[in-house]
Amino acid sequence: MSEPPREAGSPPLPPSTDTHRGWLHKWTNYLKGYQRRWFVLSNGLLSYYSSTCSPSCSGLHPGGGPMGGTLAMGTQAEMGHTCRGTINLATAHIDVEDSCTFVLSDSGRTYHLKASSEVERQRWVTALELAKSKAIRMMNNQSDDSGDEEPTSQSDKSELHATLRTLANKLDDLSQCNDLIAKHGAALQRSLSELESLRLPAESGEKIKAVNERATLFRITSNAMINACRDFLDLAETHSRKWQRALQYEREQRTRLEETIEQLAKQHNSLERACRGAPTLPSSSTEVSSTSKARVRRIKGETSDEDEETEYFDAMENAPEFITVTTDPTRHRRTGSNISGTSSDQTETWNLDDHAFDCQHQASFSAESRGVKSNRKRRTQIPDKPNYSLNLWSIMKNCIGKELSKIPMPVNFNEPLSMLQRLTEDLEYHELLDKAARCDSPAEQMCYVAAFSVSSYSTTTHRTAKPFNPLLGETFELDRREESGFRSLCEQVSHHPPAAAHHVYSKHGWTLWQEITIASKFRGKYLSIMPLGTIHLQFNCGGNHYVWRKVTSTVHNIIVGKLWIDQSGEIEIINSKTKDKCQLKFSPYSYFSRECARKVTGMVTDSESKASYVLSGTWDEKMEFAKVVESSQDGTSCEGKQKTVYQTLPPKVLWRKYPLPDNAENMYYFSELALTLNELESGTAPTDSRLRPDQRLMENGEWEEANVEKQRLEEKQRAVRRSREAEVATAAEEGREHEPYQPVWFEKKEDPITGEEVYVYKGGYWECKETQDWKTCPDIF
Repeated sequence: MSEPPREAGSPPLPPSTDTHRGWLHKWTNYLKGYQRRWFVLSNGLLSYYSSTCSPSCSGLHPGGGPMGGTLAMGTQAEMGHTCRGTINLATAHIDVEDSCTFVLSDSGRTYHLKASSEVERQRWVTALELAKSKAIRMMNNQSDDSGDEEPTSQSDKSELHATLRTLANKLDDLSQCNDLIAKHGAALQRSLSELESLRLPAESGEKIKAVNERATLFRITSNAMINACRDFLDLAETHSRKWQRALQYEREQRTRLEETIEQLAKQHNSLERACRGAPTLPSSSTEVSSTSKARVRRIKGETSDEDEETEYFDAMENAPEFITVTTDPTRHRRTGSNISGTSSDQTETWNLDDHAFDCQHQASFSAESRGVKSNRKRRTQIPDKPNYSLNLWSIMKNCIGKELSKIPMPVNFNEPLSMLQRLTEDLEYHELLDKAARCDSPAEQMCYVAAFSVSSYSTTTHRTAKPFNPLLGETFELDRREESGFRSLCEQVSHHPPAAAHHVYSKHGWTLWQEITIASKFRGKYLSIMPLGTIHLQFNCGGNHYVWRKVTSTVHNIIVGKLWIDQSGEIEIINSKTKDKCQLKFSPYSYFSRECARKVTGMVTDSESKASYVLSGTWDEKMEFAKVVESSQDGTSCEGKQKTVYQTLPPKVLWRKYPLPDNAENMYYFSELALTLNELESGTAPTDSRLRPDQRLMENGEWEEANVEKQRLEEKQRAVRRSREAEVATAAEEGREHEPYQPVWFEKKEDPITGEEVYVYKGGYWECKETQDWKTCPDIF
C-alpha cells in the first residue's frame, strides 16, 4: 500500500511500483470544469472515486488532508461504493500537455487530469508509465506462455521460470527509468541554461524554483533506477549458477524425450500394420517407405533433428495433446469402427494423384486470374525504387509508446500503395474461395477457407514498407468481373481510430465483407501491427457463413539490422451454420527453435469437437491438409496426460504461393496483383486511391515532391477535422444534436453473428459508376 495523500508542498517520495494513490483534478465538462477526484493506481488499472463523501465515511478532512488511522478504512469504503471509472493501462496512451496537466486515454474514454504542481504531475506520470510497462509485459507473457509446456513437479524448474520472469521485469524497469532520467536530465540542463542567461533579478526566484523542482524529479528517478539496479544484481548473483544447471538439465531431458517419442511413433505404426496384415516393411522395422513413412506431428514446440519427412504440429490452446500418423489410404476404405470426423466412404476418392491445388491446377487458376480472358493487358512493372539513405533513429526515437497512425511519417517508409489497396490484396488467391464454393462437404470447404485466411500473409514476407494511411472518405475499387468474376470496394470510414470497410461480391457464389482497424505500436526494437475487426465470408450454395479475425504482425530490427516480418497468434474460423471450427496457430519465430520458420498448423473439427482434417504448412509458401480416418487414445504421454493419436491419409496441397515477378526486389517486392492495383483506370470515383497525388509521385520516384504533397493532404484533412469539431461544439452550446460523420458507401449496422456494430456496404457505388454521378463524394485530394 502506498502512502496516504499529502498536502501540496510536502516533500515528494518515489512512486510505488505496485500501488499509487492521491488527489487529482479531473476535467468533467464546460460548466463544472476541473473537479477534485481520488485516484488509485493498482495492478495496471487506474480508477477514480468521488471526492464528495463526508469526512466520517471517507476518513478525510474536508480540506483533503489525512486523518491518520481512519484513512485506510474510509478509502476502502469509498472504493467499494463510489468508483466512477477505470482505465486499463495496457491499452492506454499517456500524453503530457503542460507543467501540471496530462491526458490518459484508451479506445473508450479520455481523462484530462491536472496535478497541484509539476512535481506532483511527474510523480503520477512516472508511476503510470511504470505500471503501463508492467501491464503490457504481463499481457505479453500470458500470450507467449499459452503454448508453453506446463511446469513439472520439480521445484527448481518452477523457481527458474519465476526468477526469469522477475529478472525480465526488473530489466524493463531499468530501461524505463533510464529513459526518464535522460528526459529529466535534458530538462534540467535547459533550466540551468535559462538561469545563467537571466538579466533581471525579479525573474531569478521563479527560475531557481524551476531548477529545484527539476532537480527533485531527477533525484526521484535516479533513486528508483538505483533501487531497480540493486534488485537486479542481487537476483542475478543469487541464481546464475542455478540457471545454468537447470537449462542443461532441460536440454538433456528434451533430447531424450524427442528420441523416445520418435521411436515410439514409428514402432506404433509398424506394429499396427503388422496386426492388420499389412505388407512387410522394407529393411528395418523402424524405417518406412516414402509412400507410408510415418509423419510424426506433435505439440508443445519440442524440437529434434529429423529427416525431411518429419513435421511437427503445435497444439491449439485448451486442446488435448495429440499425435498424427500418416497411413495407407487403401487400408481405410471400408473400416468399421473408431472413424473420427469424416465418413470412410469418402476415403475412396482420396488419391495422391488428386492434388487439391497441384501445379497444373494452380497454373490454370493463375492464368484465369491474371487477365488471360480479358482483352485488357495489365501492367507488369513500375518504376524502380530510388536508393535514398535515411536516418531511421532520428525519426523513430520520438515515437516510442505512441500510436503510429498519429505520427507524421515521410514517404521514405512507405510503399506506393494505400492501406485500402493493401487490404484488397487479400483477394490474390480468390480462386481458393471459388473452389470452396463448389465443395459439398462443409469440413472440406472449411479447409479452403482456412487456406485463404493464411494466403493473405504470403505477400508480407519481404514487404517491410508501410502503406499510405487512407484519408477519411478515400475509396478503392477493384473490378475484375471479366478476369476473375469478382469486384471489390473499400472505403475509409473512420479516421480516429483509423478503420476501413471492405465488401467483395463474386459471381462464383460467395460474398466477403470486413471492417478492419489497424492498431500499431512502436516498441523500440520492433513494431507490432494488430488488425482489429471481424472478417465474414458467406457462400450462396448451402448458406455456410464463416467468421474469423487476423493475427498480429511484427516488424523486427526497426533500429539496427535488416527488417523482417513475422506473424504470430491464433485464428479461429467458425461456421456459424454448422458450428464447425478450424483453429490455426501461427508459431512465432524463435532463434533457439529448430523447427521451420513461419509454420502454421491447425485442426478442423465439427460441432461435437471430432477432428476431420489436419492442416500444416507455412504462411509464406504453401498449406496442406490431410483427412483424419481414425483416432485412438494413447496413455503413455509424458506428464501423465493422455494423448489422442490421429491416423490420416497422405496430405494434399491446398494452396501454394505464386512466384514473384522478375526484378521484384526493386519494385517493393510487389506481387503481380499488387503491380496492377495502382494502375490508372477510367471511370473510378474521384476519391479513389489511384488518384492520390502523393502516392502517384512516390511511385514515379519523385519522393521529395511526394513528401510535400503528403503534408498538404494531411493538413487539409486536419482542417476539415477541426471544422467538424467546431460544428460539434457549436451544436452542444446550442443544445442540439450534431450528426457525426457518415461514410458515403457504407453504413453501421449490428452484426447478427457477433452482435457488434460494424460498417456494411449499403449499395449504390457501382450504379453511380455507370452514370458517373459522383456528387456525393467528398473533396479529399
